[in-house]
Amino acid sequence: MIDLSKVVRDVPDFPHKGIMFRDITPVIKTPEYFRAAVDQIIESVTDIEYDVIAGPESRGFIFGTPVAVSVGKGFVPIRKAGKLPYKTIRREYDLEYGSSVIEMHIDAIDKGQKVLIVDDLLATGGTSKAMCELIESAGGIITGLVFLIELSDLDGRKVLSGYDVRSILKY
Repeated sequence: MIDLSKVVRDVPDFPHKGIMFRDITPVIKTPEYFRAAVDQIIESVTDIEYDVIAGPESRGFIFGTPVAVSVGKGFVPIRKAGKLPYKTIRREYDLEYGSSVIEMHIDAIDKGQKVLIVDDLLATGGTSKAMCELIESAGGIITGLVFLIELSDLDGRKVLSGYDVRSILKY
């Protein structure tokens, strides 16, 4: 098994001084590493039932869509406000500095549908919690969330208390 922690690049002081950015670019630019990341995500959730995969713009798309194709499931894009062409439902949520809005098509999730959220990074958990609330407001059931990377010291897992949260790499 490929140790992806040796592939993810550390970029100090980005986007601000004191921040250690975990760059996935080396993972996704190399087919064998990208395939390993997708395979490890899939392997980590073999015991979770789900009907569809959802992921946020933009890096959730990078991992969520190949996972969905690999397991024969559909993919639901969750995007920033104003990016989806059809009728949407939305969720506003707080960020460290300000707020943001995410949207999903009103018909993206069927009532009672089991949803697995796939994303690249769990940091503070704010975006992930907003996604859960958005999907649940449409009648979906969150059966799990899986992340390539978890920044453990930011306590995102605590914000997602009550959900089945998994990560491939922890920093």
